[in-house]
Amino acid sequence: MAFAPEDPILERYFKGHKAAVTSVDFSPNAKRLASASWDTFLMLWDFKPQPKAFRYVGHKDAVTSVQFSPLGNLVASASRDRTVRLWIPDRKGKSSEFKAHTAPVRSVDFSCDGQFLATASEDKSIKVWNMYRQRFLYSLYRHTHWVCCAKFSADGRLIVSCSEDKTVKIWDTTNKLCINSFTDSEGFANFVSFNPSGTCIASAGSDHTVKLWDIRVNKLLQNYQVHSGGVNCLSFHPSGNYLITASSDGTLKILDLVEGRLIYTLQGHTGPVFAVSFSKGGQQFTSGGADAQILLWKTNFDEMNYKDLLKKNIKRLHFDAPPHLLDIYPRTSHHHERKPDSIEINPKLEVVNLQTSDPLVVDILSSESPNTAGILAANETPPDDSSPHFLNPALAPSSTASSTVSLEKKPEDKGDSPFTTAEVQKNVPLAVTDALEHIMEQLNVLTQTVSILEQRLTLTEDKLKDCLENQQKIFNREQRS
Repeated sequence: MAFAPEDPILERYFKGHKAAVTSVDFSPNAKRLASASWDTFLMLWDFKPQPKAFRYVGHKDAVTSVQFSPLGNLVASASRDRTVRLWIPDRKGKSSEFKAHTAPVRSVDFSCDGQFLATASEDKSIKVWNMYRQRFLYSLYRHTHWVCCAKFSADGRLIVSCSEDKTVKIWDTTNKLCINSFTDSEGFANFVSFNPSGTCIASAGSDHTVKLWDIRVNKLLQNYQVHSGGVNCLSFHPSGNYLITASSDGTLKILDLVEGRLIYTLQGHTGPVFAVSFSKGGQQFTSGGADAQILLWKTNFDEMNYKDLLKKNIKRLHFDAPPHLLDIYPRTSHHHERKPDSIEINPKLEVVNLQTSDPLVVDILSSESPNTAGILAANETPPDDSSPHFLNPALAPSSTASSTVSLEKKPEDKGDSPFTTAEVQKNVPLAVTDALEHIMEQLNVLTQTVSILEQRLTLTEDKLKDCLENQQKIFNREQRS
């Protein structure tokens, strides 16, 4: 079968992990790829004719999720060892470890401004962290079972989460409340994500389905039943018009959300596919699975269609460039069965001149203190787009501290920042300062809790006293009569 110019093609595949690949993510400039695996390693891959892989060693159990920060200067990872790590993606492998969850952590997600990180865990909670100061901010509790995934909306005002309690919940980050909940009686969602405009969420179901919900009208808009196994991951194209899904049936599916149909079935993995992600510009996407391979694909199908769609909708009377979801989605719920006119692509049978990649792998041990250096051969160079800019000055390598340019602090952070004086920097380690601040916050919470309990106990005692007095009055009346 000859490929049409608009069909996606497999460009190359990478081998380096020793176990299933659980998560993949492109750097913002699409020159590198981060991957996480059950082999406990985080790996960074360079897209070069002679690729090189950097394997970061630090987690003590399977790594379940990985993501680049919006600037590409940090990489966050979650693990079954109950920790979250922030890595500087260079040859020193400097990292910070967050310990707050009491069970395996399933996902990490940066807000679009890079200032916050949301983590989801099997301890039934979602936690939000401040990235500039590396501090725990708050927890979200309403799920009654393991939380599989949590994602920020594009504007950072909302968080969507899914759990094995068969619910998908929407949270308001301002008041820290759950403002909406969708329930699925047939299965639970393994993965959820906002579309680029933030008006819709998609869920990858254990019951083999892919569902799209409009959060403005709280309605299920589309329900795709195109996989024969559980859906483990999904990713929106930056245009919002396409969705790619990864399933335990060993395939990737590409859905055209405008026409509401399956357009491509991609076969390349041997075994379940656990991860898939579009690049930030949408020109490429990548996938990873149980075969420990990472496949790099070229998109192709969006180049002509999306430009034509923009021209077609240019006269619409709204401010967003892409068409509104309410315009392009049907107003009533309906199912999309697998259609025979979708195109199946099997690279193993049909792709020739496939670039295989078995790169040199450089191990980098996690360096958690300023005096600990990463392990790397002296003649090795760091990945191309390592940046001297860091969200947190504490993560800056000591050798480049004088040239480090940090992001400007928010007004509320300037007054009590741990970096305001040289004396504080010199005498009190950042980790100790943050730990003490966290302990003080917890003590304040405990004090408030005790105060509330005391008030309730006082009210209970007053009510009990009133009851006894009433009983005594009734008893006296009966005695008199």
